[in-house]
Amino acid sequence: MQRLTKRLVLATMIAASLGLPAHAASLVKSYSYFNIRGGTLEELENELNKRGPQLKGSGSRHPGAAQMEFTSKVGYAETNGACRVVRAAVTLKVKVILPRWKTPRRADQETRLIWNTLSADIKRHEESHVIIGKNHARELENTLRKLGRFKSCEAAQAKVKQVTDQVLAKHDREQTRFDRIEGINFERRILRLLQYRMERM
Repeated sequence: MQRLTKRLVLATMIAASLGLPAHAASLVKSYSYFNIRGGTLEELENELNKRGPQLKGSGSRHPGAAQMEFTSKVGYAETNGACRVVRAAVTLKVKVILPRWKTPRRADQETRLIWNTLSADIKRHEESHVIIGKNHARELENTLRKLGRFKSCEAAQAKVKQVTDQVLAKHDREQTRFDRIEGINFERRILRLLQYRMERM
């Protein structure tokens, strides 16, 4: 599935006092849907390839996507000739894009069963991307808040940028790794889910 990440935007400010309140990394999540039509699995596959969210750069389309944007606000304080981070709040804004099938009457029970299984797995996959993103947003915020003292606020800002780049690079690697594992296990996972749903029926 597709996962798009925007670079973190730093909003910096010089704090006039110490002891600003701590914040936990926050998540802002929204959903959007694209409609697909068709009464057979082949038609549904063609619709996903035609209407799914497009991956920038490659031009390929995917059955779902999680578009992510990391934003941080970092506060600094200068005391006794030194500077330190006194506040760091990271927000992860995510837009989850999922398919929605306008089921025609001619679709048979088998097609409906397979689609329901597949669409549930697509949603689970994208929500897993969100969890990975939120975990790294929390890691970034905690790391920034624990930074020590620096000779100047310019040095503190440079360290904040370095840490940010490192955590976001780690985030991107983890998302890529997750996609790779999911791709390898896709067919086996869907067959297992189908079997489970058929047993329940």
